[in-house]
Amino acid sequence: MDTAVVVGAGPNGLAGAVTLARAGLRVRVYERADQPGGGAATRQLTLPGFHHDVCSAVHPMAFESRFFREFGLRDRIRFVTPEVSFAQPLDGGRAGIAYRDLDRTSDELGIDGRAYERLLRPLVERASDVAGFTGSSLLRLPDSLGTPLAFGLRSLEQGTPMWNARFRGDVAPALLTGVAAHTILAQPSIAGAGAGLALTTYAHAQGWPIPVGGSQSIITALIDDLRAHGGEVILDHDVTDLADLPAATVTLLDVTPRAFLGLVGRRLPTRYRRALQRFRYGGGVAKVDFALNGPVPWRHPELARAGTVHVGGTRAEVAAAENEVNRGRLPERPYVLVSQPSTFDATRAPDGKHTLWTYTHVPARSDADRREAVIAQIERFAPGFRDTILATHSRSAVEVERHNPNYPGGDIAAGAPNLWQLFARPTFSAEPWRTPIPGVYLASASTAPGPGVTGLPGWFAARTALRREFGIAAAPDLAPH
Repeated sequence: MDTAVVVGAGPNGLAGAVTLARAGLRVRVYERADQPGGGAATRQLTLPGFHHDVCSAVHPMAFESRFFREFGLRDRIRFVTPEVSFAQPLDGGRAGIAYRDLDRTSDELGIDGRAYERLLRPLVERASDVAGFTGSSLLRLPDSLGTPLAFGLRSLEQGTPMWNARFRGDVAPALLTGVAAHTILAQPSIAGAGAGLALTTYAHAQGWPIPVGGSQSIITALIDDLRAHGGEVILDHDVTDLADLPAATVTLLDVTPRAFLGLVGRRLPTRYRRALQRFRYGGGVAKVDFALNGPVPWRHPELARAGTVHVGGTRAEVAAAENEVNRGRLPERPYVLVSQPSTFDATRAPDGKHTLWTYTHVPARSDADRREAVIAQIERFAPGFRDTILATHSRSAVEVERHNPNYPGGDIAAGAPNLWQLFARPTFSAEPWRTPIPGVYLASASTAPGPGVTGLPGWFAARTALRREFGIAAAPDLAPH
């Protein structure tokens, strides 16, 4: 039987491993940590009984990723999908509320409701097409140009100084920028606007689901399937040189280009090695997790129903904070992503208690503890929040990288998702997962289509390997049995 080795038991490495195992290969996965999961791990970080997602908590692509659809993820684990996908608090007790229902969202946006609806409607009605062409290498021609054209024109509008042209108020623009700022890019930017529009599309199509039991549930489903098809996962095994791995027909590496260069040394052709050396990493995150004795006391009551809250104020305020980060400075009033999954999933905390997941953006390699800045920004829109805190767990960007080397400098995107690197991720190629070393493929978020818990980089890497090494063009069946 042909064998495959996978380095990294995050969602991308495991997606590749499952795909190879389903094709009949004997697969072994090596993971440096004592727990599988990578960016989708769940741990008790604060107090016993409080389960915190280490990186990703809410999963906009869980229902839209083609890999997860093929894998039947919705049939394998339970999800809760909040009626309010995301929200943006503003001063004075106001807030923008993005319901799954686009019509309801536009109705409650008042003066800019119709403009918001016209911007999103053509994308929401073709959400699967949006996921299809953004969820692959952008060098591959789409089946139809209608959706990419509509998407591209809207990205140009929202990614340039024209971004306020269609709006008269401040609520709808704040909602859109709160999502675009996920990218840790300067605002406005075309790449940031594109990512934000895609995520907003999914918010109004099928919503942003939260896995019951934490993100680890996704990892457990992948590992269960891998083991059911003869694969195995070996933990606490740090791979420092490609030569240390056992001989295999296929090797998938869920690592960054920087780590790959460290694994292979000078064994790469000069041109390819220099291309990987030119790959750029973006800003970092500082993560703060909270154990609470009650829910966050948001001033606006609808915020309590949101799966994700983007804390940062108006479009101008969020843009100013993100642009400070891109200049290498810590903003006084940072943009903070917030989720309280225990509102929707009682398994996350003891009865009557809550977990709160937050992170904020910081310059790469920052060693700043942003705990107080995060608390102050939440307190701005939720007076009394500080009094609900039982315990905290804080990681600087440096500590985020130390915990997971796939986040260089704290970059959870594993490479800046700027416009060039959406096409050249990590190299300008229709098969960016393939390396010059025979049988070796890159399968991390540093490859197309990029960051997010989608499994797609690993799935594409495995499919490319099956086609190149075995002549297998058809993707193996991944459905639950």
